[in-house]
Amino acid sequence: MDKRVIAVVHNAPVPAGHAFSEASLDVLTQVKAIENTLVELGHPTVRIPFTRDISVFIQRMKEKKVDMAFNLCETVDENPQLAGRPAALLELLGIPFSGSPSLALMLTTDKVMTKRLLIAKGIRTPDYLIYDGTHKFNAQVLRFPVIVKPRFEDASIGIDQDSIFHDEGVLKKRISEFFSRFGTLLVEEYISGREFNISLFGYPSANVLPVAEIEFSAVPEEICPIVGYRAKWDRASFEYHKTPRKFPQELPPALLKNMESTAIESFHLLMLRDYGRVDMRVDGRGRIHVLEVNANPCLSPDAGLAVAAQKAGIGYPYLVSGMVDFVLQRPTKN
Repeated sequence: MDKRVIAVVHNAPVPAGHAFSEASLDVLTQVKAIENTLVELGHPTVRIPFTRDISVFIQRMKEKKVDMAFNLCETVDENPQLAGRPAALLELLGIPFSGSPSLALMLTTDKVMTKRLLIAKGIRTPDYLIYDGTHKFNAQVLRFPVIVKPRFEDASIGIDQDSIFHDEGVLKKRISEFFSRFGTLLVEEYISGREFNISLFGYPSANVLPVAEIEFSAVPEEICPIVGYRAKWDRASFEYHKTPRKFPQELPPALLKNMESTAIESFHLLMLRDYGRVDMRVDGRGRIHVLEVNANPCLSPDAGLAVAAQKAGIGYPYLVSGMVDFVLQRPTKN
């Protein structure tokens, strides 16, 4: 049996009750699930949080004689712009780790850079503007309704029904409120239509897992069908219970092929590795719009990637052991 010591590296979440603590604390669910599975597979493990105090982190890694790491860091001290730094430090230390490299994490954390790369590659994504707090902002070039998103946040933080604007005047009155809370914003044309999540898994090449769709049929007309923060994290909310995930069985073959090829192209374009998820919408004309490319999406057993893998016959233990194998397959010099 391979006796390599595997560190489960994660960001330190905020305590319950803080703003967006539900999303923040979810990393501990992932940590526990990964740890338990690694132990069942016979791998020695150690849990090591990552904070700005990197000297403590490096010391712990050396003390525990870590051979490889599961990188579950989603932020550093709740700063999403630093999400790629733990991977960068692991690269500097020469410790192989699961998931995407630092550059892919830095690029996909930045919604604007992601869109610029998609557009340059000819992959359709909703038209957008950037709001950076200045007065030079002309939303007339966009088609309303629009949706306002924090440029750097993940897990639908900052996105809910009040993020949708049907009128330019109302948008201009309220956008400064969003900026004061979340910093630079992405103002994006809202695409009505069906929403799909496509998970990918594999190394050195990724395979497309069964396509998942968000079911909006129970959402009343007065509510905009989106997967906002409440839909993801507030178990008491209407949105959480009325936007379930399903796996459609009879998608048109041409549409399925185009979605899968778009997901694979996006995965490689943003340099993802091992696993990822591409979120997209298909409008009334059958056109695919990539909304987001997720490097290192959530690994909780009930999250989209694990459920899609299960649908493909890949149970959670195999999902985890597969990622260990991917790391062991890495070339000595990345």
